[in-house]
This record gives sequence, structure tokens and C-alpha cells, in this order.
Amino acid sequence: MATTALDLKDAILKLKQEKNAVILAHNYQVGEIQDIADYVGDSLGLAYKAKETEADVICFCGVHFMAETAKIVNPAKTVVLPDKDAGCSLEESCPGPELEAFIKQNADKNYYVIAYINCSAHVKALCDVICTSGNAVRIVEKAPEDRPILFVPDENLGAWVMEQTGRKMDLWKGNCYVHVEFTRDSINKIKKEFPDALVVAHPECTQAVRLLADEVCSTEKMVTYCKEAPVDNIIVVTESGMLNRLRKEAPDKNLIPGPTDKCACADCRFMKMNTLEKLHDCLDKLEPQVELPEDIRKRAEAPLLRMLEQSK
Repeated sequence: MATTALDLKDAILKLKQEKNAVILAHNYQVGEIQDIADYVGDSLGLAYKAKETEADVICFCGVHFMAETAKIVNPAKTVVLPDKDAGCSLEESCPGPELEAFIKQNADKNYYVIAYINCSAHVKALCDVICTSGNAVRIVEKAPEDRPILFVPDENLGAWVMEQTGRKMDLWKGNCYVHVEFTRDSINKIKKEFPDALVVAHPECTQAVRLLADEVCSTEKMVTYCKEAPVDNIIVVTESGMLNRLRKEAPDKNLIPGPTDKCACADCRFMKMNTLEKLHDCLDKLEPQVELPEDIRKRAEAPLLRMLEQSK
């Protein structure tokens, strides 16, 4: 007999109880995973939840760097993720050894390194403080005035933060492959269809798209923005999984997915690698597990804790 989604959900909840696990899901996960999670949020919210949890097992439904982040602040806990190959184009754009070499070559600059959380543990271990799209402005404002900033790996988020803070930074050449697929033309086209609509966009989008937006903010802040918007039609320019959560939290709004030039389906292939079946199997077998060399974990923990402290 075929297993139904309902059977799978029951089995997952049973396993969760047996293993004393918590299920954390990013806003970009598929709806059925969001529906079963204990907490759904952005990278900052998930980092807090990972730090606070009393569960023995953290099942992280997101991408690899997120599960690594949970392990960094919970070395004694078991951290699993449904698909070990769920990576991130931003993480890939800034390999640890390359950043390490760059910092050494430019040692005379004495960079204050701020890393967007979408990076590997190795990169986190090389930086002074971490940020997310939700707190990047605040973190940059708290950076020492007497040191130049190197912002890695997202050049679009970095450029937006420079616009907000007026603080000059050197930007690593990296981007999110999903968010750069939104273009000025694709957003203008949908705006013509819905002339009264407001546009909310993620700061990982290019400047050309950000300039068309009424609000640029993290996924978490999009929830508040959509709930409080004075109009019914809102064009949401970020990864498609966010619409699942927004439609639950702002049911009276007509939420329109921002299209790319190719389609109205801005899916992150990495985020969508996780499925209910894989979630069940990883809780059942407690693998794939995230393990980190202790020296890297320890060095990466300090900038992460600094971020949590500076974000309060």
C-alpha cells in the first residue's frame, strides 16, 4: 500500500517524539515541510532557535550551511539534514581557502570581515562577525570605524547595506543564483498587470530590481510588511517557498509571485531538495549528520555569538 503524505506526517511526528528532536524549517522549504516544522523562519530566527533548543536532535530543513550553523552553536547535539547535497550558490561563491588566501594577501589592510550567514563554517571561522539579511544594517553600523570592511559573499546584499548605512565596504563577488534571475523587465511587466500593487523584494536582488521595490527587506520582515500593507495586491520578489508562509499569515492579501524572465516560479533547487520522505528517513536513521572539526567550529562560534549579541 502506498504511503500517503498524512501517514508520513504521522510517522515523522512519532519519530520526532521518540528521538526528542526539533524540526527547524527555512521560509523557502516546500509547504508540507513548513506545515510540520516546530519553527519556520529566516536565518536569524533559526539561528536563535538552534541556540535555544533543549532537544537532543536538531533536524534542519534548509540548506547545508544552516545545519552547520546549528552545529556550531550546539556541538553536543546531533544535527541532521534531510539531504546532504542541499547546498547554496552563495556558499559556493566564496570557498574558505580562497577567502583565507585573500585575507593573507591583504593583511596590511587589517580588514574587519563581515560574513553573510550564507557561507561555510570555514568562512565563518575567518570573519569577525556574521550577519543575516534581517540584521546586516545593524551589524555594519556596529563595525569599528577605524577598519575597512570586507563583506562576503553576497555583493547585492552588501551593496544594499552600503546604500542604507553610507558605510563603504569592499564586496566579495558572489550572489544568490535565484535572486539575480529577477530583472527590471520581469518586475516592470508584472507591475503593468497589477498597477496598484506594492512590491516587496529581498536585498539579495540586484540594484535594478531593488529600485523598483516599495520595500526591501528580509523574509521575516516581509511577513509584517504584507500583513500591514494598505493594498490587497503585493508582488513578492523572493524565492517561491516564502509565499506558502505569507499566504497563511496574510490570508486577506493577493500575493503575486515576482516572475523572472523565464517563469513565475523562482524555486531554489537546493531548498527544494528536501522532501517529507527524506525528512522521515533522516529522523529515522539520524543521518546525514553534520560534523565539524572542533578548531573550525570553535573559531566560527565567536562571530556567530557576536551576531546574536549585537542583534538583540
